[in-house]
Order: sequence, then structure tokens, then C-alpha cells
Amino acid sequence: MNEQLFKKRTKKLALDIIKLVEDLPKSRTADVIGRQLLRSATSIGANYRAACRGKSKADVISKLSIVEEEADESAYWLELLIDSGVVPETRIMELLKETNEIISMTVASIKTLRARS
Repeated sequence: MNEQLFKKRTKKLALDIIKLVEDLPKSRTADVIGRQLLRSATSIGANYRAACRGKSKADVISKLSIVEEEADESAYWLELLIDSGVVPETRIMELLKETNEIISMTVASIKTLRARS
């Protein structure tokens, strides 16, 4: 996958998460999880963009590691929304699938860069 397409996918994920969070029910649990999810999910694309401007291979790997962490955290919050019953699984499954694909692609990129070092 090329850089521009990955940027688009991470931005679309962030926008889709924003819509999800805006639609969450008004409760303390939904508010806490929603804030955490919003923070981590919007960070994925921002950190990927930073990785694209990395100064060295080590810098790119470091920034991609942050992308991986934020995406994994986002998956966790999405799973909590399902498991807690706050949001039906059917509403979140596509977002969770996309998040997991982003994690997989990021891990593959990190492995490739490390192998080239």
C-alpha cells in the first residue's frame, strides 16, 4: 500500500470514529471510553504523517511504533464498547476490522524496515 492511500485510510478511520463517538449514548461509561477512543484513533493518522517525515530509518520505526500502539489502544476501546454493551457489535465491527488491518500493515512495515537495517 502506498503512503497516500494509507494516509487516506487512517484519516477516514479517524472521521468514522468521530462519528461513532458523537453518536454514543449519554452515560458516564460511554463518555470515558469515547474520549479515550477519540484521542487514540485520531492520533493514528497524525503519527503516521509524522512517520512519513521521519529523519532516519530509526526515527520512522519509532514513529510507526507509536502508530501501532495508538491503533492497538483504539481496538481495545472499540472492544470495550462492544463487551460493555454500550454499542451493538454490528455498529463497530467494520471499524474494528479496519483498525486491525492498520495494525497489521504497520507491524509489517516496521518488520520490513528493521530487516533492511
